[in-house]
Amino acid sequence: MNVFLLNAGSSSLKFQFINTDDGSVLTRGLVDGIGLETCKFIVNGKEQSKRVRNHGEAVQLALSVVEASTIHAVGHRVVHGGEKYRDATLINEDVIKTIDELSVLAPLHNPHNLSGILACKSSLPGVAQVAVFDTAFHHTLPEEAFLYAIPLELYRKYGIRKYGFHGTSHRYVMLKAREILGREHVNLVTCHLGNGCSITAIRKNRSIDTTMGLTPLQGLMMGTRSGDIDPEIVSFLCDHEHLTPGQVIDLLNDRSGLLGISGHSDVRKNRELALAGDVQASLALKMFSYRVTAYVGAYLGIIGEADAIVFTAGIGEGAYFIREQICGRLKHLGVALDAERNRNNELIVSSSDSRITVLVIPTNEELMIARETMAVLRS
Repeated sequence: MNVFLLNAGSSSLKFQFINTDDGSVLTRGLVDGIGLETCKFIVNGKEQSKRVRNHGEAVQLALSVVEASTIHAVGHRVVHGGEKYRDATLINEDVIKTIDELSVLAPLHNPHNLSGILACKSSLPGVAQVAVFDTAFHHTLPEEAFLYAIPLELYRKYGIRKYGFHGTSHRYVMLKAREILGREHVNLVTCHLGNGCSITAIRKNRSIDTTMGLTPLQGLMMGTRSGDIDPEIVSFLCDHEHLTPGQVIDLLNDRSGLLGISGHSDVRKNRELALAGDVQASLALKMFSYRVTAYVGAYLGIIGEADAIVFTAGIGEGAYFIREQICGRLKHLGVALDAERNRNNELIVSSSDSRITVLVIPTNEELMIARETMAVLRS
């Protein structure tokens, strides 16, 4: 069966066309710069420029490179599923309505995910569509992990709680770690480090805590997101910078993190500048790795005997120097890297005498979405 996969970001659309029988990718592409004057349209490595005004047009562009009659199903990454969706779900009018309602919790993502769904509904009538939710893997969090220490009636009234994100990625690398380690059940700390970052504590294959919360803003310092801050900072900036609460949230989402410290959101650029003596770039990298280490250490403390620490996504897979900084601070827990393996970004980067295995597993959210789409259709 051929599944068309859509992964919509705030200004981009990744897509793949996968044969689920053998896992082969028939077509892959990216529409990057939606809404800008010039947009990159990349298909199977070949790039051209287009003017793409919105995500609906981006989906039409993606569909134009695939023969519609060969698409048997469409799988969508949907960021927020709230408490209602604990598994991948066949899309109908009720699901569309709920995804729209949940846009208040993920305003940078759910509306664009919904645009993709509606565009496919129009262009591919009769083709089944499945929503695979970023939050679903984290529905196993216990109450003591997902509740905030605010009046309980606010959770009951509004659903204010930790939901967690990047669940598809964390689940994928958990399954791969099981294969690599040859274990039926695994205890892991999985680190999804990219422009967006999150860490998950996994005990016996189940997520028991994760760094992102009600929204993807909580947790780690990221490319442009602040991560954890004192909540009073919001009112302080409203008073002293004469900003609205919404403007402060925009600042924390779009102008903070690595970008806010050094002026550059890309870890590679910060590394280049740090090696050239840029003090702020060096500070940004130190802050980033420090915060990752703090959460890894905390999560190692709650999962029990750890089988592995897993790094994935762009930074996790490719930035050996970040892994060096993180694992260097965990020596007292018996974590040791093999310097050569780590620099080569090998699968196992820990040394033979490390008490905890350290893995670098490339994530494949699209393949995970395809598998979950098929599982829904089979059921």
